[in-house]
Amino acid sequence: MRRRLYVWYRFFVVVSLFGMLVLPFVVQAQTVSQGYGVTGAVQKGMIVMLDPDDSQKVMPLTNKTDKAMHGVVVSANDTVVSLGSSNSSNQVYVASNGKYDALVSTQNGPIKNGDIISISALDGVGMKADAAQNVILGKALTNFDGKKNVSGTTTLQSAGGERQVAIGLVQVDIGISRNPLAVSVSGPPVPAFLRKSSESIAGKPVSTVRLYISLAILLITIFLTGSLLYGGVRSSLVSIGRNPLAKKTILRGLVQVVIFGLIVFVIGLIAIYLLLKL
Repeated sequence: MRRRLYVWYRFFVVVSLFGMLVLPFVVQAQTVSQGYGVTGAVQKGMIVMLDPDDSQKVMPLTNKTDKAMHGVVVSANDTVVSLGSSNSSNQVYVASNGKYDALVSTQNGPIKNGDIISISALDGVGMKADAAQNVILGKALTNFDGKKNVSGTTTLQSAGGERQVAIGLVQVDIGISRNPLAVSVSGPPVPAFLRKSSESIAGKPVSTVRLYISLAILLITIFLTGSLLYGGVRSSLVSIGRNPLAKKTILRGLVQVVIFGLIVFVIGLIAIYLLLKL
């Protein structure tokens, strides 16, 4: 009886540990936006950056400062938790993770579901990414062909002369990260096989921070599962050697330990999947 209680105790300790490690990231990814003051003209759906002169304010992101990408302006009602400051009367809310509408243009052509979104030549407005951008906002979840649901149009100067582009809203699965299409002289910050594996699981580019957190959770999962199985098998063999008559009871306890180990491993895999996917 005491042995069984000990096994249950270890199991609940492991589950609690995973909850403390993973849940804060999942909650933050889906439900939290931060309030900021504004510098310049900022509206809902704009891609913004922190004001270099005042970290309590945001301003429209430009294509020359794409590495400073911070998130998308959303409504306070779009998220479950909106963290704001009462010091600013002109306040907007910014989401750095989650699925929200973002302003985009057809500068790089029509946007389709699954296209990667980055900043365009229009301040605060995104477009379909190419190799010229360093950072991406995330993956488009809806289409925008520049013909339907157009919010406005503008004219851009290009090498071929002036051309008109349409502006509208698409839903984006926000996950600010390095542009996988960009050519980097120094190489990617993580091994290529890890990045490809994470992107195949998530179905979108994954930030380096999330990737390394997921890798850490995987290593912790393997360690805890191995410890449970090793401890259970070792103690069971020792117990059988000391008391052969209790072999059935000891083996039943070993089966429980194996099941708990598998449950811990599955919980770890689910946690990694959620962290990469959300």
